[in-house]
Amino acid sequence: MLADSIKYILAAEYEANQVKLIVLNKSKDSIEQASKEGEESVAASLARAEAEIEQLRKTSDSKAMEAAAELASSTANRLATMRARADKRLDTVAQRIFERIINV
Repeated sequence: MLADSIKYILAAEYEANQVKLIVLNKSKDSIEQASKEGEESVAASLARAEAEIEQLRKTSDSKAMEAAAELASSTANRLATMRARADKRLDTVAQRIFERIINV
């Protein structure tokens, strides 16, 4: 009877150790899977962020080009206005010089 009890206890201890090993292996597998999923999630987030940055860069470049074109147009209009004013004044000055030369 004592031998049976010892065999029973040893078998129970062996079975408990086997269960511990199984649980330990499953825990390791779960940790590895969670780590892998975490890395995949980080990689996907990084890819989304890079795509969003690229889209924002394109948008900002487009807006900058529009602003530059608008500024160039505005500058060209101001230049044309100033040139027209200068031409008109040049005509007036030339007329006055001409009149002074004739009246001298």
